[in-house]
Amino acid sequence: MARAAAPPHDSPGDATLADRLDALLPQTQCTRCGYPACRPYAEALASGRAEINRCPPGGDAGVARLAELLHRPKLPLDPSRGVEKSVETVARVVEADCIGCTKCIQACPVDAIVGAMNLMHTVMAAECNGCELCLPVCPVDCIEMIDIPTAPAAYQRAAHYRQRYNARNSRLARRAQQAGVERHRRKEAKAAYDPVAAALARARDQPRRQP
Repeated sequence: MARAAAPPHDSPGDATLADRLDALLPQTQCTRCGYPACRPYAEALASGRAEINRCPPGGDAGVARLAELLHRPKLPLDPSRGVEKSVETVARVVEADCIGCTKCIQACPVDAIVGAMNLMHTVMAAECNGCELCLPVCPVDCIEMIDIPTAPAAYQRAAHYRQRYNARNSRLARRAQQAGVERHRRKEAKAAYDPVAAALARARDQPRRQP
């Protein structure tokens, strides 16, 4: 693929070009663009490393917005990245088939699925962004996408989806930090453990036999 055109320079004091591009993306974090989330795609666009037509959730209108900001010619959506939806969709768990594995919960970028291990899971339809990342991880194919004709386009709720995505990442980072602290504590406790002293202490605690 030919290298994308050089992007316009950031204006001093303004949001960075990547910030402005990210604000135009629908924030579904669906990875169809080939990047792990919307922000990395925005950064690739800003640096001229990506084309503007790799976001199916944004659709043709999204390509037009990116083209205008970057002063590039508008392109048709790249069909290798998927197709634009004519109607917004949300995920739905077929409850009778759910085995409670939590794989969909782990995959959801906006914490729109609730449940616990070995318990039925449920999608909060009002929070689902239709990314479909839960579909391939379900081992029993109990998730389906349903049309919501009255739902606004994803980019119209982009700020809300971004907030939920960032909140999820912060929660996962805190959990990882806490787990790291606990591992360090256990490692220190293990290093400080003296088996000889522990054996002597157990012996002292045992009742003495009467002669």
